Amino acid sequence: MHRGRGAEREADRPENSGSERALSPELEATAEEIKAAKKAEQEDAERALYASAPKKAHPCEGYVRLDQVGEGTYGQVFKARAENTGVLVALKKIRMESEKDGFPITALREIKILQALRHPNVVRLHEMMVSKASVYMIFEYLEHDLNGVLANPAIEFKLQHIKSLAKQMLEGLEYLHKKGILHRDLKGSNLLVNSNGLLKLADFGLARLYAKRRGEDHTNRVITLWYRPLELLYGATQYGAEVDMWGAGAIFLELFARKPIFQGNDEIHQIQCITDILGPFTSERWADVDELPWFGLIQSAAPEVNGNGQKCGSAEENLARFRRVFSKWLSPAALDLALDLLHYDPQGRATAAEALASPYFTEEEPPPQIPIEVFREVQGEWHELESRKARRKRAAAAEAAIQNANEHSTNTNMNNNNGASVPGPGGASVGQVMVAVGDRDAASSIQWTDAAAVPLPLVVPPSAPRPDDLPSVGRD
Repeated sequence: MHRGRGAEREADRPENSGSERALSPELEATAEEIKAAKKAEQEDAERALYASAPKKAHPCEGYVRLDQVGEGTYGQVFKARAENTGVLVALKKIRMESEKDGFPITALREIKILQALRHPNVVRLHEMMVSKASVYMIFEYLEHDLNGVLANPAIEFKLQHIKSLAKQMLEGLEYLHKKGILHRDLKGSNLLVNSNGLLKLADFGLARLYAKRRGEDHTNRVITLWYRPLELLYGATQYGAEVDMWGAGAIFLELFARKPIFQGNDEIHQIQCITDILGPFTSERWADVDELPWFGLIQSAAPEVNGNGQKCGSAEENLARFRRVFSKWLSPAALDLALDLLHYDPQGRATAAEALASPYFTEEEPPPQIPIEVFREVQGEWHELESRKARRKRAAAAEAAIQNANEHSTNTNMNNNNGASVPGPGGASVGQVMVAVGDRDAASSIQWTDAAAVPLPLVVPPSAPRPDDLPSVGRD
């Protein structure tokens, strides 16, 4: 039987040729030593970052205000530089205009809580300052927030970097919950990141102390809508650390997808957005949901179909679809963790300590690695405020273009009853109008569609609100 040249070479190859493909024991040992040395170097660098205290100005030193970097319900945040030492800090100006009864209780609560916190993953309050009848909280300065970072396509994370950011967030939450503190406003813009890749929880304006076993009533008008757990959407007033863990689960998914997952316009729509992705309620998934104050009211008004006009399937079908959709970003261990954090029943939702002990962090490769190199190469500073302004500017320009196109189409249809085709914007005929295609995370894209299916004049619905456009209500 005739053998080809390749077969002859294969047959004539010595039996010990495997040594040519595999490393010798000595080289394998050297490679392992190099790998261990690099890991030890990385761990030493991370320990040094965690151990380093935030820089602060000298006592009684003044500050020069540079730029505004944030704005919330209870005040503005500015970047500032110390006059003598040059240390950068964040000045949070407490809003006093609407206060008739003295200093706002929410600010007093925030100051009291922050003074008791010392953790690498919690922002540090340095001091208070009064200047020209304005009261400022002086914080350490961090160059970015998570929303700004995820909105920048030039910043790319590897799996170990995402795992580190999630781990840092959960470690900060574990510390807060052990101290008996609820954050109650967890979202991307309140997760700050410095130029070394350290993530810190910030904005404690809605935080408060809670008694774990006392069952006290709290307001349910907290947490930005897109990160608000189902129990609060259904009116619960007795809750604990589990409300923060739902937000942690939503942000965990956001780290992979780089955009918010549950983007509702109001409470009912928010519930629909959640159940469209995670599936309907069942007695096995949440036995006591019908006992919540607003369950009957909201459930009767909620649509029976999902956002795609399809009837909701079973819980098993939806969970299988969730795994199938998100498996392009998340590993099986990461999917398990996400579902544990987004458990419908608050009593079954994973705690921060349980999440940190999950196989995603303890067993799955690669291990978490602080993205030091990624952030050291980032040009500029990235905050939610700048990206929000850019989005609004693009959205305004898109809406103006749509309005102009609609007016042009209306006027042309009125003046051309014979149906003649007149060129419209972009070369389209007059029988077409511009319609905004909704995209909550970017400027609305523009498409051409047949005007016969769209009554004129066309009314374009407003775009969905961003998380910070939905202020939390309530002082408790």
